This record gives sequence, C-alpha cells and structure tokens, in this order.
Amino acid sequence: MTQDNSTDQTLKQRRNKRLLALGGGVVVVAAAATAYWTLYASHFVSTDNAYAAVEVAQVTPAIGGTVAEVKVKDTQAVKQGDVLVTIDPTDAKLALAQAEAELGRAVRRVRAYVANDGGLAAQVSARVAEEKRAEAQLSAAQADFERAQIDLKRRQALLASGSVSGDELTKAQNAHAAAQANLASAKAAIVQASANRVAAQGAREANAALIDQAQGDSNPEILLARAKRDQAKIDLERTVIRAPMDGVVAKRQVQLGQRVPAGAPLLSVVPVQDIYVNANFKEGQLQKVRPGQTATVTSDLYGSSVSYHGVVEGLAGGSGSAFAAIPAQNATGNWIKVVQRLPLRIRLDAEELATHPLKVGLSMTVKIDTRSGAQ
Repeated sequence: MTQDNSTDQTLKQRRNKRLLALGGGVVVVAAAATAYWTLYASHFVSTDNAYAAVEVAQVTPAIGGTVAEVKVKDTQAVKQGDVLVTIDPTDAKLALAQAEAELGRAVRRVRAYVANDGGLAAQVSARVAEEKRAEAQLSAAQADFERAQIDLKRRQALLASGSVSGDELTKAQNAHAAAQANLASAKAAIVQASANRVAAQGAREANAALIDQAQGDSNPEILLARAKRDQAKIDLERTVIRAPMDGVVAKRQVQLGQRVPAGAPLLSVVPVQDIYVNANFKEGQLQKVRPGQTATVTSDLYGSSVSYHGVVEGLAGGSGSAFAAIPAQNATGNWIKVVQRLPLRIRLDAEELATHPLKVGLSMTVKIDTRSGAQ
C-alpha cells in the first residue's frame, strides 16, 4: 500500500512538472509572439488586392486618310520613333504643293505692292501739278472774265451817246459770254483736278496700308501663306505614325486599306519598363502608411522566389467606390457600412523590373514597411 502511494506521488509530481513546463512554454511563446508583433510585425501592412498597371499610350492619327502600311502587330516590342502605321501621303503632298504655290504668289503680290507704291506716288505728284495748273487757268479765266465785264459795261455806257456802234457792243457781249464760259470751265477743271488728287492719294494710302511696316517676309499675307505651307508640311509628316515611347504593341485595331478619321484609335503602346503597382489597402491599414515608405512586392507570375523592392509614390484621392460609375448613396435609409479600400501607387525598381518583366493586369502582393522613411 505504501509502495502504491509512493508511485502515485511520483506520477503526480511528473505530471505537475510537465504541466508547469507546458505553461512556461506557452508563456514564452506568447511573450515571443507579443514581442514579435510589437517590435516587428505591427510595422508592416500587406494586401494581395494589387495589380500591375501603367499609363498606356493610345496611338491615333492627327490627320485622316487611307492606311497604306501597317508595320507592327500585337505583342511586338517597339522603340520610340519606330514607324507603326503609314497613311497614304498623296493628298498631303498635293496640299503641300498648293500651299507652296500660294506662298510664292503671296510673295510676288507683296512685291507688287511695294513696286506700286512708287508709281502711285508719281501719280499723286502728277495730280497735284494738274491741280496747280487748273488753279492757274482759273486765275487767268477770272482775269479775262473781269476784263470782258469791264469792256461790256463801258460800251453799254457809251451806247446812248452814239460813240459805240451796235456791232462793237455785240462783240463785247460775245467776249463777256465767252469769258464767263471759260471761267466756269476753269472752275470745273479745278474741281476735277482736286478730285483726281484725292483719288490718287487714297489709292496710295490703300496700297501703303498693305505694306505698312511689313514690306518683306513680315507682311501678313506672306506670314499667312507660310503658316499654311508649314501646316501642310506637318500634315505630310503626320502621314507616318511613329511610336511615342518604348513598349509593347497591344490592342491593334487598324487594318491595311482602312479609311481612318483623325483621332481614331489605331493601337496602343504599353511601356512595360515603366510598370507600377496599384495596391488596394483596407482603410484600417493606412494609419501609418505614407509616401516614400518602402514596399516588398511579389507577383503570381514568378511566385515568392522573385521579390521587387518598391516605394510608395502616393495615395489616391478617394476610395474605389467613390469613383465608381454608380457611387454608393450613403444617405439612404438602407445603408450598410462596408470597409473601403484606398488605392496606393507603388513604384518598382527599374533594374529588377528589367530582369523580371511584368505585364499590365497581373496579380501582385504588396507588403509595406511603415517604419521606413516617409516624405
């Protein structure tokens, strides 16, 4: 009996030691977990609601026309400046030829304005001289009229005494009438000469207005014609559509022989070397997140074996639901609170991206270190 009690006591002591060890182990693990969370894990936020994105360049023609050549296809890599599509340049070449001809005609027209200025100045001088001559003729006619008038009055006074014959009186009357007619003619001539001078001066002033302070290449007619010529040159250059940046061709819609209007989407160029990550974090995770903090990014394409080192570039101005086509109406009576997500933009390391290229829309996992320096 004594031996059985001793055995039970020994077993009880062993059990107590094991329970004590287990409790101590639990306390140590809890303390370690608490320390790990407090000192390390609490400084990180992560999400798998993230996707690769980039600003895609949509290629559209600046002018309309018929597609003469398509030199690229989907998935093809292109460099900035590479020819993508060629539009038939026939119409653009004809427009350029017409614009150059119009420029030449404008230059000659302006030269004619300048040349006419001298001729019109001479005409003004001639009209001034004619006006002065008419004034002299008027003075002579006025003097003749006054003399004829005096002669007529003298003969009329002597007629009663018989000193003057009727024939002399008739001659005096005829001379007076002729002098009066000449005077009227001289007055009309000076009016006409004055009008001719004014017309000549007006013609010269009108011509001078066309070349005032712009007798050469600065003339508005030449500038307008040159601008149209330059526009025609640009339109001809725009018949060759080039890649706006390095990237990969996607969404090619243009076909050979297609008639495309200006602004019609032809294809897109995806700059895969500039891909970034849009990460959608829950609003409760963003208390300590700031631009400039470092992030570790992995993709489903390569798995956890490949990590990208990124930097938080910025936070969106609103949640995804705020910019939805039909945003939530939280003022309605049947409102239910839903945790919102705010998009963050993560810039990736260019060298790592070149080593392991990504494509737009791939799923990503993002982990941000909130202890890192923020801007």
